[in-house]
Amino acid sequence: MIRHLVLFKLNDGVERDDPRVVAGAKAFQELAGQVPELEFWECAWNITDRPIAYDFAINSAVADEDALKRYIEHPAHQAAAGQWRAFATWVIADYPF
Repeated sequence: MIRHLVLFKLNDGVERDDPRVVAGAKAFQELAGQVPELEFWECAWNITDRPIAYDFAINSAVADEDALKRYIEHPAHQAAAGQWRAFATWVIADYPF
């Protein structure tokens, strides 16, 4: 199994209630039912206000590296990630478990 973690940081001046952000979060929340490679999926807003904290997190799992590649290339994933490019930056970590 491969764990796929993503942490998003909203750009300066962008708030969670921005309509673009609301739509982007919804797009990610809906991926679980759209991408068959996802064996585990959760995403949520950070609840702490520490300055080093990121704003939104995705924790997911796929079977193997081929499944991860299919997930990343899936049109629904590409569409959701594309929305976030307009208002956030992010970091990822992929590792076997």
